[in-house]
Amino acid sequence: MAAGEQNRVTRTTTLESYRERMVRALVHIQDHLDEPLPLDELARVAAFSPYHFHRIFRGLIGESVKEHVRRLRLERAAQRLKRSDRTVTEIAFDAGYQAHESFPRAFHARFGMAPSEFRDASDPPPGGGPPLDARVESIGGMRVAFLRHIGPYDTVGSTWMRLVNWAWPKGLLGPSTAFIGICHDDPEITEPDKLRYDAAIAVPPQIEPQGEIGVRELEPGDYGVTIHRGPYNRLHETYVRLCGEWLPASGRELSSAPSIEIYLNSPQSTAPENLLTKVCLPLE
Repeated sequence: MAAGEQNRVTRTTTLESYRERMVRALVHIQDHLDEPLPLDELARVAAFSPYHFHRIFRGLIGESVKEHVRRLRLERAAQRLKRSDRTVTEIAFDAGYQAHESFPRAFHARFGMAPSEFRDASDPPPGGGPPLDARVESIGGMRVAFLRHIGPYDTVGSTWMRLVNWAWPKGLLGPSTAFIGICHDDPEITEPDKLRYDAAIAVPPQIEPQGEIGVRELEPGDYGVTIHRGPYNRLHETYVRLCGEWLPASGRELSSAPSIEIYLNSPQSTAPENLLTKVCLPLE
């Protein structure tokens, strides 16, 4: 192998390793958002030196560790203001603000209004139309390989293509393969260029992470479930109805886990109006 080609392969391998390790750190953050998350702990999860980790994180993610964690906690607080009856004080403590007065300042700086104003301004439940066919369903744990997409949800096509191109030669795709979207953010709260979405497929136990492809266990739990019929660009309407109509009447509250979308047919062979998506809201 020529020296130039060898250097290119080495750089590619190093970049894949950095991405794999950073995915581990991002998943650890979102799974432990209620905990302190010291820098040395995150560096250890990602197998980086604590001295360099914060610079590598900013370079790859585009914001510092502190900014990233603070933003996720504030956005989760905004979701809870929209979708739960918890008091502002309870939500402030959950977001890591021990001094109540500091939470409204941080929230206003992020969203341009006080927490109480944000709650009052949230969309009211939509009216009219047939009752939503939804239910509580226990979804079992599964091991998934995933590829993280950061950006608008309507631009995830290329991410799915890269995941399929990785999975196909490994024999991981077939008629029974579960195709799953893991939606970490609310597009009405998080800026489009920071939305986090994992394109994922269920995989057997022997599959391990590789480069930018992460592998993790989706923990079993209860979900509020309904079937969305139609194009993906109208999924938000089903989410609004599920959160605004079904959830308040269910007697349940949302958990901090991400929402899951299970795609029951393929956009490659199905007309948009006939697409079926199982929308799953995580419940406490």
